[in-house]
Amino acid sequence: MDIFAERLKRNYDELKWLYMELYDNEDMYAELEKELGSFYGERSSSLKKIDLIREKDRDWYKQGDMLGMMLYIDQFAGNIEGVREKLPYIRECNVNYLHLMPFLDTPYGKSDGGYAVKDFRKVRADLGTMDDLDRLTEECHREGISVCMDFVMNHTSDEHEWAIKAKGGDGEYMSRYFFYRDKSIPDAYEKTVPQVFPATAPGNFTYINEAAHYVMTTFYPYQWDLNYKNPRVFNEMMYNFLYLANRGIDIVRLDAVPYIWKELNTSSRNLPKVHTIVRLMRIISEIVCPGVLLLGEVVMEPSKVVPYFGTLEKPECHLLYNVTTMATTWHTVATRDTGLLKKQLDIVNGLPHDYVFLNYLRCHDDIGWGLDFETLKKDGIEEVPHKNYLNSFFLGKTGYSKSRGELYNYDPVTQDARLCGTTASLCGIEKAGFEGNEAEMEEAVSLDIMLHAYLFMQSGIHVLYSGDEIGQVNDYTYKEDPSKAADSRYLHRGVFIWENAEKKSDKKTVEGRIFKSLGALEAIRKANKAFGVDARVITRDTGDRSVLCIERSFEGKSIIGIFNFSEEEKAAHIEGLQGGYRDMLTSKKVELPDIMMPGYGFFYIEA
Repeated sequence: MDIFAERLKRNYDELKWLYMELYDNEDMYAELEKELGSFYGERSSSLKKIDLIREKDRDWYKQGDMLGMMLYIDQFAGNIEGVREKLPYIRECNVNYLHLMPFLDTPYGKSDGGYAVKDFRKVRADLGTMDDLDRLTEECHREGISVCMDFVMNHTSDEHEWAIKAKGGDGEYMSRYFFYRDKSIPDAYEKTVPQVFPATAPGNFTYINEAAHYVMTTFYPYQWDLNYKNPRVFNEMMYNFLYLANRGIDIVRLDAVPYIWKELNTSSRNLPKVHTIVRLMRIISEIVCPGVLLLGEVVMEPSKVVPYFGTLEKPECHLLYNVTTMATTWHTVATRDTGLLKKQLDIVNGLPHDYVFLNYLRCHDDIGWGLDFETLKKDGIEEVPHKNYLNSFFLGKTGYSKSRGELYNYDPVTQDARLCGTTASLCGIEKAGFEGNEAEMEEAVSLDIMLHAYLFMQSGIHVLYSGDEIGQVNDYTYKEDPSKAADSRYLHRGVFIWENAEKKSDKKTVEGRIFKSLGALEAIRKANKAFGVDARVITRDTGDRSVLCIERSFEGKSIIGIFNFSEEEKAAHIEGLQGGYRDMLTSKKVELPDIMMPGYGFFYIEA
């Protein structure tokens, strides 16, 4: 029996049972099974070899040596071939996980940053071709770099082939979306389904004049939600998924996965059948391409996202984003109070080690203030005033802030808004550079480096946004582009400045300081097993609300990270630790439990 037949036999009962539970359609199941064999047959020998290696070492992505970088191809290097030529720089950044932001074909001016896909099997013309993608992934694999891409499975562009036929009144294709002639059904959905962008794209339905129907558009009017109650939608999207996996993609990011199943009289979020679909995808990948990981974009607190990992017996996603910890980190910067962050880390560290999170300071998206306001309320902090304070702080308007950011999707009714800006600009590097203030620049760079050091102390895979490794600041030129001007997220999606990257070896420059510091931290992390996901991780009391202490222990060895989230020097008392330790960056002796923490300073120490 060949490998594919063995994998299919191993998973057959559950695959068919789940499929029939959803669709009760023998013919469509038979077609799916046949196509799985076809995609396996088309998979290259080199990718099949990677599959076999990863099948034998299923924890290959759980070690402490993975570092990611996410980038827009055009902003970073012009096109796919340009990224291939820049791989030496990416390796110099110690990156072995490369997330290529959406690059599939999208309509100009209606792309939502690439998340309105017109053709799932075509690269955007200005970025290259599928052949270029094949060459890039092949070279990445030779360099030991895994490649991640976004799979936009909740919706298509309104210029997708299916949408065009649906506009023309073709019932088969209309059934692949949520079309309603009678407005009463959309109105019924609106009663229970929250709005994603109430200010810029209110409501969840759009009227299509050509079809004289309403269609569900959860995100933007040009993004039509797919109807996964239709087995043809599921099958075709799985074929697209496998086609892209066969292009050498190692990690498939499932965009907006909680939204993919809709039901009347519900929020149409996180419904049970979402998990059925994700479980089916996991089974399909383990049959055809078991070396591929599923990364779920689930924007909720860790204790609520864990169902998307599935169970040990029936796993779903391999990886999930640690969104709430990211937002809580910036809350901590603005308040200089680590209390909520400490609680958040304790929750994450208390989860099973099999759960692997992606940790990050910044990404392509905005920062939403999805904080634990129930806990904050106990300290007298109310949600709306606090969100206003946080946004004002990172706009540089209050709290002695030196940040420079912009709001995204401000809602005047709820006074809610999200925040945009690069890590460097939010840390004050932009302001200090513009004003030529050396003292402020020293402080801002210290904050930037401290935040990365704290990030690397967490468990999981850490991802940098391209430019963070050299302290790149906001790019305001997006305002001059009519297709981008209304979307302030392009503030931190700026063109990578290669002239600044050339300064990375000069420790006298901001770029050099940050690049060299991150490199030193990454070297420590790669050399110590205590940074793996199997380590025991706890926080310790420090006697000062501004100072956070994280201890990682594995096989008798402990590494302690101590971080000052205040610009002022702090005297910390590390509860439960005493004696002589070694500073891992300077090799100097450190005595605990009492330690003086420089403003925005940190220590990595070991016994």
